[in-house]
Amino acid sequence: MNDPLLSSETREAHAAALAAATAEVSRYLDGRTTPRSPASPSALAAQTAAVDLSAPLGTLDKALEEVRELYLDHAVGYHHPRYLAHLNCPITIPAVAAEALATSVNTAVETWDQGTSACLIEQRLIDWVTDLIGFDESGRPDGVFTTGGTASNLQGLFTAREDRLSRPAPGSDDAGDRCARLPGLRIVTGEHAHLSVVKAARLLGLAPDAVVTLPGDGDRMDPATLDRMLSTLADAGHEVAAVVALAGTTDHGAIDPLRSVGEVCRRHDVWMHVDAAYGGGLLVSPTRRDLLDGIELADSVTVDFHKTFFLPVAASALLLRDGSGFRHSTVSADYLNPADGDDHAVDKSLQTTRRFDALKLWMTLRVMGADGIGRLLDGAIDVAARIGRTVEADAELELVRVPALSTVLFRPRPAGADGRPVSDDESDALVRPIRDTLFAEGRSLVAATVVDGRPCLKLTVLDPTLADEDVAAVLADVRSAARYLAAGMREATTAGVLT
Repeated sequence: MNDPLLSSETREAHAAALAAATAEVSRYLDGRTTPRSPASPSALAAQTAAVDLSAPLGTLDKALEEVRELYLDHAVGYHHPRYLAHLNCPITIPAVAAEALATSVNTAVETWDQGTSACLIEQRLIDWVTDLIGFDESGRPDGVFTTGGTASNLQGLFTAREDRLSRPAPGSDDAGDRCARLPGLRIVTGEHAHLSVVKAARLLGLAPDAVVTLPGDGDRMDPATLDRMLSTLADAGHEVAAVVALAGTTDHGAIDPLRSVGEVCRRHDVWMHVDAAYGGGLLVSPTRRDLLDGIELADSVTVDFHKTFFLPVAASALLLRDGSGFRHSTVSADYLNPADGDDHAVDKSLQTTRRFDALKLWMTLRVMGADGIGRLLDGAIDVAARIGRTVEADAELELVRVPALSTVLFRPRPAGADGRPVSDDESDALVRPIRDTLFAEGRSLVAATVVDGRPCLKLTVLDPTLADEDVAAVLADVRSAARYLAAGMREATTAGVLT
Protein backbone atom coordinates (compact mmCIF):
# COMPACT_ATOMS: atom_id res chain seq x y z
CA MET A 1 0.00 0.00 0.00
CA ASN A 2 1.65 3.20 -1.18
CA ASP A 3 -0.03 5.60 1.25
CA PRO A 4 -1.67 3.79 4.19
CA LEU A 5 -2.73 6.93 6.12
CA LEU A 6 -6.29 8.21 5.89
CA SER A 7 -6.52 11.72 4.45
CA SER A 8 -8.43 13.65 1.82
CA GLU A 9 -5.92 12.30 -0.70
CA THR A 10 -6.68 8.67 0.19
CA ARG A 11 -10.48 8.87 0.60
CA GLU A 12 -11.03 6.58 -2.40
CA ALA A 13 -8.78 3.95 -0.85
CA HIS A 14 -10.70 4.38 2.40
CA ALA A 15 -14.01 3.81 0.63
CA ALA A 16 -12.62 0.75 -1.13
CA ALA A 17 -11.28 -0.64 2.15
CA LEU A 18 -14.65 -0.23 3.87
CA ALA A 19 -16.39 -1.83 0.90
CA ALA A 20 -14.00 -4.77 0.98
CA ALA A 21 -14.48 -5.18 4.73
CA THR A 22 -18.25 -5.00 4.30
CA ALA A 23 -18.06 -7.70 1.64
CA GLU A 24 -16.20 -9.92 4.10
CA VAL A 25 -18.89 -9.32 6.72
CA SER A 26 -21.56 -10.24 4.18
CA ARG A 27 -19.69 -13.42 3.36
CA TYR A 28 -19.43 -14.16 7.08
CA LEU A 29 -23.17 -13.63 7.62
CA ASP A 30 -24.24 -15.61 4.55
CA GLY A 31 -21.78 -18.45 4.91
CA ARG A 32 -22.20 -19.25 8.59
CA THR A 33 -24.62 -22.13 9.10
CA THR A 34 -23.64 -22.66 12.73
CA PRO A 35 -22.68 -20.20 15.48
CA ARG A 36 -19.15 -21.59 15.64
CA SER A 37 -16.76 -23.57 13.50
CA PRO A 38 -15.77 -26.97 14.92
CA ALA A 39 -12.04 -26.16 14.62
CA SER A 40 -10.12 -27.25 17.70
CA PRO A 41 -8.21 -24.77 19.89
CA SER A 42 -4.92 -26.48 19.02
CA ALA A 43 -5.58 -26.22 15.29
CA LEU A 44 -6.47 -22.54 15.53
CA ALA A 45 -3.47 -21.85 17.75
CA ALA A 46 -1.13 -23.53 15.26
CA GLN A 47 -2.68 -21.59 12.39
CA THR A 48 -2.18 -18.29 14.18
CA ALA A 49 1.34 -19.11 15.37
CA ALA A 50 2.38 -19.94 11.81
CA VAL A 51 1.92 -16.33 10.69
CA ASP A 52 5.23 -14.53 10.21
CA LEU A 53 4.48 -11.03 11.52
CA SER A 54 7.83 -9.76 10.27
CA ALA A 55 6.78 -10.40 6.65
CA PRO A 56 3.93 -8.04 5.66
CA LEU A 57 1.49 -9.16 2.98
CA GLY A 58 1.62 -5.82 1.20
CA THR A 59 -2.02 -5.50 0.11
CA LEU A 60 -5.33 -5.14 1.87
CA ASP A 61 -6.86 -7.94 -0.20
CA LYS A 62 -4.25 -10.41 1.02
CA ALA A 63 -4.63 -9.22 4.61
CA LEU A 64 -8.40 -9.61 4.45
CA GLU A 65 -8.01 -13.10 3.03
CA GLU A 66 -5.73 -14.02 5.91
CA VAL A 67 -8.10 -12.47 8.47
CA ARG A 68 -10.95 -14.43 6.93
CA GLU A 69 -9.07 -17.69 7.45
CA LEU A 70 -7.74 -16.84 10.92
CA TYR A 71 -10.68 -14.96 12.40
CA LEU A 72 -13.92 -14.66 10.46
CA ASP A 73 -14.22 -18.32 9.56
CA HIS A 74 -14.01 -19.18 13.26
CA ALA A 75 -15.49 -16.15 15.03
CA VAL A 76 -18.42 -16.97 17.30
CA GLY A 77 -21.60 -15.66 15.67
CA TYR A 78 -23.59 -13.78 18.28
CA HIS A 79 -26.12 -12.93 15.58
CA HIS A 80 -26.77 -16.59 14.84
CA PRO A 81 -30.12 -17.91 16.13
CA ARG A 82 -28.46 -20.91 17.77
CA TYR A 83 -26.10 -18.80 19.84
CA LEU A 84 -27.71 -18.68 23.28
CA ALA A 85 -24.71 -18.66 25.59
CA HIS A 86 -23.71 -15.32 27.10
CA LEU A 87 -24.87 -11.71 27.31
CA ASN A 88 -23.83 -10.92 23.74
CA CYS A 89 -26.53 -9.13 21.80
CA PRO A 90 -27.33 -8.80 18.12
CA ILE A 91 -26.46 -5.23 17.14
CA THR A 92 -28.33 -2.47 15.35
CA ILE A 93 -27.34 -1.40 11.86
CA PRO A 94 -27.32 2.32 12.78
CA ALA A 95 -24.75 1.49 15.47
CA VAL A 96 -22.53 -0.26 12.91
CA ALA A 97 -22.70 2.83 10.70
CA ALA A 98 -21.78 4.95 13.73
CA GLU A 99 -18.77 2.74 14.42
CA ALA A 100 -17.50 3.29 10.89
CA LEU A 101 -17.85 7.06 11.31
CA ALA A 102 -16.31 7.20 14.78
CA THR A 103 -13.40 4.95 13.82
CA SER A 104 -12.66 6.74 10.56
CA VAL A 105 -12.69 10.20 12.12
CA ASN A 106 -10.95 8.77 15.20
CA THR A 107 -12.27 11.34 17.65
CA ALA A 108 -10.98 11.23 21.22
CA VAL A 109 -13.44 12.67 23.70
CA GLU A 110 -11.31 13.42 26.74
CA THR A 111 -11.04 17.20 26.21
CA TRP A 112 -13.02 19.88 24.41
CA ASP A 113 -10.15 20.83 22.13
CA GLN A 114 -10.00 17.20 20.91
CA GLY A 115 -13.67 16.23 20.91
CA THR A 116 -15.66 19.47 20.45
CA SER A 117 -19.09 18.47 19.10
CA ALA A 118 -18.55 14.82 20.03
CA CYS A 119 -18.21 15.89 23.67
CA LEU A 120 -21.55 17.67 23.41
CA ILE A 121 -23.27 14.60 21.94
CA GLU A 122 -21.84 12.39 24.67
CA GLN A 123 -22.96 14.80 27.41
CA ARG A 124 -26.43 15.12 25.89
CA LEU A 125 -26.79 11.33 26.07
CA ILE A 126 -25.57 11.29 29.67
CA ASP A 127 -28.22 13.86 30.54
CA TRP A 128 -30.82 11.76 28.71
CA VAL A 129 -29.95 8.60 30.65
CA THR A 130 -29.85 10.35 34.04
CA ASP A 131 -33.31 11.70 33.21
CA LEU A 132 -34.50 8.17 32.36
CA ILE A 133 -33.21 6.98 35.72
CA GLY A 134 -35.15 9.76 37.41
CA PHE A 135 -32.31 11.54 39.19
CA ASP A 136 -33.39 14.85 40.67
CA GLU A 137 -31.97 17.64 38.51
CA SER A 138 -31.29 19.73 41.60
CA GLY A 139 -28.52 17.30 42.47
CA ARG A 140 -26.72 18.06 39.18
CA PRO A 141 -26.54 14.42 38.04
CA ASP A 142 -23.78 13.49 35.63
CA GLY A 143 -22.08 10.49 34.10
CA VAL A 144 -19.33 9.20 31.89
CA PHE A 145 -19.04 6.51 29.22
CA THR A 146 -16.76 3.56 30.07
CA THR A 147 -15.59 0.35 28.43
CA GLY A 148 -18.02 -1.95 30.25
CA GLY A 149 -19.81 -2.91 33.43
CA THR A 150 -16.60 -3.88 35.21
CA ALA A 151 -15.11 -0.43 34.59
CA SER A 152 -18.37 1.30 35.54
CA ASN A 153 -18.72 -0.71 38.75
CA LEU A 154 -15.09 -0.05 39.63
CA GLN A 155 -15.47 3.70 39.27
CA GLY A 156 -18.83 3.68 41.04
CA LEU A 157 -17.35 1.87 44.03
CA PHE A 158 -14.22 4.03 43.91
CA THR A 159 -16.46 7.10 44.13
CA ALA A 160 -18.38 5.52 47.01
CA ARG A 161 -15.13 4.73 48.83
CA GLU A 162 -13.86 8.27 48.42
CA ASP A 163 -17.19 9.72 49.52
CA ARG A 164 -17.11 7.64 52.69
CA LEU A 165 -13.48 8.47 53.50
CA SER A 166 -14.01 12.18 52.87
CA ARG A 167 -16.69 12.26 55.58
CA PRO A 168 -16.03 12.15 59.33
CA ALA A 169 -15.15 8.78 60.75
CA PRO A 170 -17.70 7.30 63.16
CA GLY A 171 -17.47 8.99 66.54
CA SER A 172 -15.21 11.73 65.18
CA ASP A 173 -15.51 15.27 63.87
CA ASP A 174 -13.07 14.76 61.02
CA ALA A 175 -12.08 12.19 58.39
CA GLY A 176 -9.06 11.06 60.36
CA ASP A 177 -6.41 8.75 58.91
CA ARG A 178 -7.63 7.36 55.56
CA CYS A 179 -5.17 4.48 55.61
CA ALA A 180 -6.28 3.46 59.08
CA ARG A 181 -9.92 3.43 57.98
CA LEU A 182 -9.41 1.37 54.81
CA PRO A 183 -9.28 -2.08 56.48
CA GLY A 184 -12.64 -1.44 58.13
CA LEU A 185 -14.51 -0.52 54.95
CA ARG A 186 -17.13 -2.97 53.70
CA ILE A 187 -19.19 -3.40 50.52
CA VAL A 188 -22.52 -5.19 50.98
CA THR A 189 -24.21 -6.95 48.10
CA GLY A 190 -26.36 -9.94 47.18
CA GLU A 191 -25.06 -13.44 46.71
CA HIS A 192 -25.47 -13.22 42.93
CA ALA A 193 -23.40 -10.06 42.44
CA HIS A 194 -21.15 -9.81 39.40
CA LEU A 195 -17.50 -10.81 39.87
CA SER A 196 -16.51 -7.19 39.21
CA VAL A 197 -17.64 -6.23 42.72
CA VAL A 198 -15.00 -8.44 44.33
CA LYS A 199 -12.46 -7.36 41.73
CA ALA A 200 -13.19 -3.70 42.47
CA ALA A 201 -12.73 -4.27 46.21
CA ARG A 202 -9.30 -5.76 45.53
CA LEU A 203 -8.27 -2.92 43.25
CA LEU A 204 -9.48 -0.36 45.79
CA GLY A 205 -7.20 -1.76 48.47
CA LEU A 206 -9.95 -3.07 50.73
CA ALA A 207 -9.58 -6.02 53.06
CA PRO A 208 -9.85 -9.57 51.64
CA ASP A 209 -13.19 -9.99 53.43
CA ALA A 210 -14.48 -6.53 52.51
CA VAL A 211 -17.31 -7.80 50.30
CA VAL A 212 -20.18 -9.01 52.46
CA THR A 213 -22.68 -11.12 50.49
CA LEU A 214 -26.19 -11.49 51.81
CA PRO A 215 -28.35 -14.58 51.36
CA GLY A 216 -31.34 -13.55 49.35
CA ASP A 217 -35.08 -13.81 49.42
CA GLY A 218 -35.06 -16.22 46.50
CA ASP A 219 -32.73 -14.63 43.96
CA ARG A 220 -33.18 -11.10 45.29
CA MET A 221 -31.72 -9.11 48.15
CA ASP A 222 -33.93 -9.07 51.23
CA PRO A 223 -34.23 -5.49 52.57
CA ALA A 224 -34.83 -6.70 56.15
CA THR A 225 -31.65 -8.79 56.05
CA LEU A 226 -29.78 -5.80 54.62
CA ASP A 227 -31.10 -3.57 57.41
CA ARG A 228 -29.87 -5.98 60.07
CA MET A 229 -26.50 -6.43 58.40
CA LEU A 230 -25.84 -2.70 58.19
CA SER A 231 -26.59 -2.37 61.90
CA THR A 232 -24.39 -5.37 62.71
CA LEU A 233 -21.47 -3.96 60.71
CA ALA A 234 -21.81 -0.55 62.36
CA ASP A 235 -21.90 -2.16 65.82
CA ALA A 236 -18.70 -4.05 64.93
CA GLY A 237 -16.97 -0.78 64.04
CA HIS A 238 -17.05 -1.24 60.26
CA GLU A 239 -17.94 1.49 57.78
CA VAL A 240 -19.99 0.51 54.75
CA ALA A 241 -18.64 2.19 51.63
CA ALA A 242 -21.54 1.00 49.47
CA VAL A 243 -24.45 -1.35 49.09
CA VAL A 244 -24.51 -2.86 45.58
CA ALA A 245 -28.05 -3.63 44.46
CA LEU A 246 -28.55 -5.72 41.34
CA ALA A 247 -30.85 -4.86 38.44
CA GLY A 248 -30.48 -8.03 36.42
CA THR A 249 -28.16 -10.67 37.86
CA THR A 250 -25.91 -12.27 35.27
CA ASP A 251 -27.23 -15.78 35.79
CA HIS A 252 -30.82 -15.25 36.86
CA GLY A 253 -31.79 -11.83 35.51
CA ALA A 254 -33.21 -11.12 38.96
CA ILE A 255 -33.82 -7.53 40.05
CA ASP A 256 -33.49 -6.53 43.69
CA PRO A 257 -36.37 -4.57 45.29
CA LEU A 258 -34.63 -1.30 44.51
CA ARG A 259 -37.02 1.05 46.30
CA SER A 260 -36.92 -0.89 49.56
CA VAL A 261 -33.14 -1.30 49.36
CA GLY A 262 -32.77 2.42 48.65
CA GLU A 263 -34.88 3.32 51.66
CA VAL A 264 -32.72 1.10 53.90
CA CYS A 265 -29.56 2.72 52.52
CA ARG A 266 -30.92 6.20 53.21
CA ARG A 267 -31.85 5.31 56.79
CA HIS A 268 -28.29 4.12 57.37
CA ASP A 269 -26.73 6.96 55.34
CA VAL A 270 -24.99 4.45 53.05
CA TRP A 271 -24.11 4.85 49.36
CA MET A 272 -26.32 2.79 47.05
CA HIS A 273 -24.83 1.59 43.78
CA VAL A 274 -27.13 -0.18 41.31
CA ASP A 275 -25.47 -2.58 38.90
CA ALA A 276 -27.91 -2.40 35.99
CA ALA A 277 -25.40 -3.58 33.39
CA TYR A 278 -27.92 -6.23 32.30
CA GLY A 279 -31.26 -4.72 33.26
CA GLY A 280 -30.49 -1.14 32.25
CA GLY A 281 -32.31 -1.59 28.95
CA LEU A 282 -35.55 -1.68 30.94
CA LEU A 283 -35.18 2.10 31.23
CA VAL A 284 -36.57 2.32 27.68
CA SER A 285 -38.97 -0.63 27.84
CA PRO A 286 -42.52 0.42 26.92
CA THR A 287 -43.99 -2.32 29.13
CA ARG A 288 -41.50 -3.21 31.88
CA ARG A 289 -39.97 0.08 33.10
CA ASP A 290 -41.67 -0.47 36.46
CA LEU A 291 -39.25 -3.33 37.18
CA LEU A 292 -36.66 -0.63 37.92
CA ASP A 293 -38.89 1.22 40.36
CA GLY A 294 -36.67 2.88 42.96
CA ILE A 295 -33.54 3.08 40.83
CA GLU A 296 -33.72 6.86 41.20
CA LEU A 297 -32.79 6.42 44.89
CA ALA A 298 -29.33 5.20 43.87
CA ASP A 299 -26.21 7.30 44.28
CA SER A 300 -24.62 5.62 41.27
CA VAL A 301 -25.82 3.36 38.46
CA THR A 302 -24.06 1.16 35.91
CA VAL A 303 -25.71 0.67 32.51
CA ASP A 304 -24.26 -1.43 29.68
CA PHE A 305 -25.51 -0.26 26.30
CA HIS A 306 -23.72 -3.18 24.62
CA LYS A 307 -26.13 -5.59 26.28
CA THR A 308 -29.78 -4.61 26.36
CA PHE A 309 -29.51 -1.50 24.17
CA PHE A 310 -28.23 -3.74 21.33
CA LEU A 311 -25.00 -1.85 20.63
CA PRO A 312 -21.59 -3.20 19.60
CA VAL A 313 -18.93 -3.69 22.27
CA ALA A 314 -17.99 -1.57 24.06
CA ALA A 315 -20.39 0.98 25.47
CA SER A 316 -21.22 1.36 29.14
CA ALA A 317 -21.78 4.30 31.45
CA LEU A 318 -21.51 5.22 35.09
CA LEU A 319 -24.20 7.67 36.19
CA LEU A 320 -24.06 9.67 39.44
CA ARG A 321 -27.02 11.25 41.22
CA ASP A 322 -24.65 14.02 42.35
CA GLY A 323 -22.15 14.72 39.61
CA SER A 324 -19.79 16.49 42.00
CA GLY A 325 -18.68 13.00 43.03
CA PHE A 326 -16.56 12.89 39.90
CA ARG A 327 -14.16 15.26 41.62
CA HIS A 328 -12.65 12.18 43.22
CA SER A 329 -11.58 10.99 39.74
CA THR A 330 -10.06 14.32 38.69
CA VAL A 331 -6.32 14.80 38.32
CA SER A 332 -5.22 17.92 36.46
CA ALA A 333 -2.27 18.26 34.11
CA ASP A 334 -1.09 21.48 32.48
CA TYR A 335 -0.74 19.82 29.08
CA LEU A 336 -4.26 18.43 29.06
CA ASN A 337 -6.79 19.72 31.62
CA PRO A 338 -5.27 22.49 33.75
CA ALA A 339 -7.11 23.16 36.97
CA ASP A 340 -7.76 26.77 35.98
CA GLY A 341 -9.14 25.80 32.55
CA ASP A 342 -12.44 24.51 31.20
CA ASP A 343 -14.24 21.42 32.44
CA HIS A 344 -13.35 18.37 30.37
CA ALA A 345 -14.69 14.82 30.12
CA VAL A 346 -11.31 13.51 31.28
CA ASP A 347 -12.04 15.13 34.65
CA LYS A 348 -14.76 12.48 35.14
CA SER A 349 -13.03 9.43 33.71
CA LEU A 350 -10.55 6.87 34.99
CA GLN A 351 -9.37 6.69 31.39
CA THR A 352 -7.60 9.44 29.49
CA THR A 353 -8.02 8.60 25.82
CA ARG A 354 -11.57 7.40 25.10
CA ARG A 355 -13.33 6.47 21.86
CA PHE A 356 -16.48 8.25 20.78
CA ASP A 357 -18.60 5.24 21.79
CA ALA A 358 -21.58 7.47 22.48
CA LEU A 359 -22.16 7.94 18.76
CA LYS A 360 -23.53 4.41 18.30
CA LEU A 361 -26.13 5.03 21.00
CA TRP A 362 -26.99 8.40 19.46
CA MET A 363 -27.41 6.96 15.96
CA THR A 364 -29.53 4.04 17.16
CA LEU A 365 -31.68 6.31 19.28
CA ARG A 366 -32.19 8.82 16.46
CA VAL A 367 -33.16 6.11 13.96
CA MET A 368 -35.25 3.81 16.16
CA GLY A 369 -36.28 5.94 19.11
CA ALA A 370 -36.18 4.89 22.75
CA ASP A 371 -39.36 2.83 22.43
CA GLY A 372 -37.90 1.03 19.42
CA ILE A 373 -34.88 -0.06 21.45
CA GLY A 374 -37.10 -1.01 24.37
CA ARG A 375 -39.37 -3.11 22.18
CA LEU A 376 -36.34 -5.19 21.12
CA LEU A 377 -35.65 -6.00 24.76
CA ASP A 378 -39.32 -6.67 25.47
CA GLY A 379 -39.32 -9.07 22.53
CA ALA A 380 -36.26 -10.92 23.85
CA ILE A 381 -37.85 -11.24 27.28
CA ASP A 382 -41.03 -12.60 25.70
CA VAL A 383 -38.98 -15.19 23.79
CA ALA A 384 -37.25 -16.27 27.02
CA ALA A 385 -40.62 -16.70 28.74
CA ARG A 386 -41.78 -18.86 25.82
CA ILE A 387 -38.62 -20.99 26.05
CA GLY A 388 -39.17 -21.36 29.79
CA ARG A 389 -42.63 -22.79 29.19
CA THR A 390 -41.25 -25.14 26.54
CA VAL A 391 -38.53 -26.42 28.88
CA GLU A 392 -41.02 -26.85 31.72
CA ALA A 393 -43.20 -29.05 29.52
CA ASP A 394 -40.27 -31.20 28.35
CA ALA A 395 -39.93 -34.53 30.17
CA GLU A 396 -36.17 -34.61 29.52
CA LEU A 397 -35.48 -31.13 30.89
CA GLU A 398 -36.03 -29.50 34.27
CA LEU A 399 -36.68 -25.74 34.53
CA VAL A 400 -34.65 -24.30 37.41
CA ARG A 401 -36.11 -20.77 37.46
CA VAL A 402 -39.03 -19.07 35.76
CA PRO A 403 -37.18 -16.50 33.59
CA ALA A 404 -37.04 -13.08 35.28
CA LEU A 405 -35.53 -11.28 32.29
CA SER A 406 -34.06 -13.14 29.34
CA THR A 407 -32.11 -16.02 30.85
CA VAL A 408 -33.44 -19.58 31.01
CA LEU A 409 -31.89 -21.92 33.59
CA PHE A 410 -32.48 -25.67 33.32
CA ARG A 411 -31.02 -29.09 33.96
CA PRO A 412 -30.86 -32.23 31.77
CA ARG A 413 -33.10 -35.14 32.78
CA PRO A 414 -32.59 -37.84 30.11
CA ALA A 415 -34.06 -41.27 30.67
CA GLY A 416 -32.09 -44.45 30.21
CA ALA A 417 -33.06 -47.57 28.26
CA ASP A 418 -35.06 -48.69 31.30
CA GLY A 419 -37.04 -45.47 31.23
CA ARG A 420 -35.53 -44.33 34.54
CA PRO A 421 -34.50 -40.64 34.53
CA VAL A 422 -31.05 -39.70 35.73
CA SER A 423 -30.56 -38.91 39.41
CA ASP A 424 -29.71 -35.43 40.69
CA ASP A 425 -26.02 -36.32 40.89
CA GLU A 426 -26.04 -37.75 37.38
CA SER A 427 -27.82 -34.66 36.06
CA ASP A 428 -25.22 -32.44 37.73
CA ALA A 429 -22.41 -34.48 36.18
CA LEU A 430 -23.88 -34.04 32.71
CA VAL A 431 -24.06 -30.24 32.66
CA ARG A 432 -20.49 -29.29 31.79
CA PRO A 433 -19.94 -32.17 29.35
CA ILE A 434 -23.13 -31.18 27.49
CA ARG A 435 -21.98 -27.58 27.24
CA ASP A 436 -18.46 -28.63 26.14
CA THR A 437 -19.78 -31.15 23.61
CA LEU A 438 -22.08 -28.60 21.98
CA PHE A 439 -19.29 -26.03 21.89
CA ALA A 440 -16.89 -28.48 20.27
CA GLU A 441 -19.46 -29.41 17.62
CA GLY A 442 -20.36 -25.75 17.09
CA ARG A 443 -23.99 -26.38 16.10
CA SER A 444 -25.59 -24.87 19.22
CA LEU A 445 -23.93 -22.77 21.89
CA VAL A 446 -25.25 -22.68 25.44
CA ALA A 447 -23.70 -21.66 28.76
CA ALA A 448 -23.31 -23.39 32.10
CA THR A 449 -23.41 -22.03 35.63
CA VAL A 450 -24.20 -23.03 39.21
CA VAL A 451 -27.52 -22.29 40.93
CA ASP A 452 -28.23 -23.16 44.56
CA GLY A 453 -24.99 -25.13 44.63
CA ARG A 454 -25.88 -27.28 41.63
CA PRO A 455 -24.69 -27.03 38.01
CA CYS A 456 -27.23 -26.10 35.37
CA LEU A 457 -27.38 -25.08 31.74
CA LYS A 458 -28.21 -21.52 30.74
CA LEU A 459 -29.72 -19.96 27.65
CA THR A 460 -29.20 -16.21 27.37
CA VAL A 461 -31.79 -14.75 25.01
CA LEU A 462 -31.10 -11.33 23.50
CA ASP A 463 -32.50 -11.89 20.01
CA PRO A 464 -36.14 -10.83 19.80
CA THR A 465 -36.44 -12.45 16.36
CA LEU A 466 -35.52 -15.92 17.60
CA ALA A 467 -37.89 -18.42 15.99
CA ASP A 468 -39.43 -21.41 17.74
CA GLU A 469 -37.76 -23.80 15.28
CA ASP A 470 -34.32 -22.44 16.19
CA VAL A 471 -35.05 -22.91 19.89
CA ALA A 472 -36.31 -26.42 19.14
CA ALA A 473 -33.04 -27.20 17.33
CA VAL A 474 -30.95 -26.03 20.30
CA LEU A 475 -33.00 -28.01 22.80
CA ALA A 476 -32.85 -31.07 20.52
CA ASP A 477 -29.04 -30.81 20.52
CA VAL A 478 -29.07 -30.55 24.31
CA ARG A 479 -31.31 -33.63 24.66
CA SER A 480 -29.26 -35.63 22.16
CA ALA A 481 -25.98 -34.81 23.92
CA ALA A 482 -27.55 -35.57 27.31
CA ARG A 483 -28.77 -39.00 26.19
CA TYR A 484 -25.44 -39.91 24.64
CA LEU A 485 -23.39 -38.77 27.62
CA ALA A 486 -25.77 -40.35 30.14
CA ALA A 487 -25.56 -43.69 28.34
CA GLY A 488 -21.78 -43.54 28.37
CA MET A 489 -21.76 -42.57 32.04
CA ARG A 490 -23.99 -45.50 32.96
CA GLU A 491 -21.96 -47.94 30.88
CA ALA A 492 -18.79 -46.80 32.65
CA THR A 493 -20.51 -47.20 36.03
CA THR A 494 -21.76 -50.71 35.12
CA ALA A 495 -18.31 -51.73 33.89
CA GLY A 496 -16.79 -50.49 37.13
CA VAL A 497 -19.26 -52.50 39.20
CA LEU A 498 -18.63 -55.67 37.15
CA THR A 499 -14.90 -55.20 37.47
